[in-house]
Amino acid sequence: MARAPDPVPSDEKVRRSVRRTLANLVVFTLSLAVLIAWSYFGVYELQPGQAAVVLRLGRYSETVSEPGLRWHLPPPIETHEIVNVASIEREEFGMPAPGEAEPKGKALLEAQMQTGDNNIVNVSFVVRYMVKDAFQSRYRVAEPRQTLRDAAQAAVREVVGRTPIDAVLSQKREQIKAESGQILQHTLDGYESGLLVKGIEIQDAKAPSTVVAAFNEVLAAAQDRSRLVNEAQGYANEVLPKARAQAVEQREQARGYRESKVAEATGAAERFRALDAEYRKAPEVTRRRLYLETMETVLPQVETVVVDPGSAHVLPYLPIGAAKPGAQASPENKK
Repeated sequence: MARAPDPVPSDEKVRRSVRRTLANLVVFTLSLAVLIAWSYFGVYELQPGQAAVVLRLGRYSETVSEPGLRWHLPPPIETHEIVNVASIEREEFGMPAPGEAEPKGKALLEAQMQTGDNNIVNVSFVVRYMVKDAFQSRYRVAEPRQTLRDAAQAAVREVVGRTPIDAVLSQKREQIKAESGQILQHTLDGYESGLLVKGIEIQDAKAPSTVVAAFNEVLAAAQDRSRLVNEAQGYANEVLPKARAQAVEQREQARGYRESKVAEATGAAERFRALDAEYRKAPEVTRRRLYLETMETVLPQVETVVVDPGSAHVLPYLPIGAAKPGAQASPENKK
């Protein structure tokens, strides 16, 4: 007959149960500690002016911009990258090295530009920008800084390339800055770069040193031309009003002369018609009156000589015209 196994002592059972419980407790404690430690890697802090781009399993999840302690699922489930979105950065183009008057090397290549009238000018400028979209600035373009530099040079060169050199050097710097900024921002938005252009500042614009002398001569000639044009304009402003006034005066004189001659001719015609009517009434009387009136007009203007037809010797001469006060004979008046 088979023999039954000896029962396990009760104290041994208790010890086994305690060991099992302790083992489970240790495993749970270790697991909890590992979980807590793992969760700690999801804690991060945002300062004012910062934003965090959170990725979940490598894909964009959200952008957090509120400052303070933040938490997301620990890596590798979720990760984050902090981006400064408040500071204004700057990029310099064509700036000479400290202690040098002109840019050299790469800076010279950045500065040299062709103007709208096919001249060469060195333009150094600064672009101020900031991040407006943290996610785009980190994940839409591979190199946002280099992208900004390339786009900025293209924008400024485009505007300078359609502007005359004298305007680049003096007159239209503000316009160049404004147009370049608009073109640059439009380009960056097309790339979804997440960058915001705060402004473009033209630091310097001048002709290269190798052509400064010739360029100064051109500027001097342009200034002389402007001076001569201004002098001519001033002379024209002085002479033209006088000429216009003289023209008006001469037109008025001509108009008055015409009116006087027309009136005189009209009066003569009326007088002739009246005389014709009188002549038709009494021809002999009218003819005699006309003859006498004509003699009254003609005789005072000629020298009068009285001749006695009966004298056969020395011709008596009586200068009647000379005896009149103020009368003076002339060869043309002698008959």
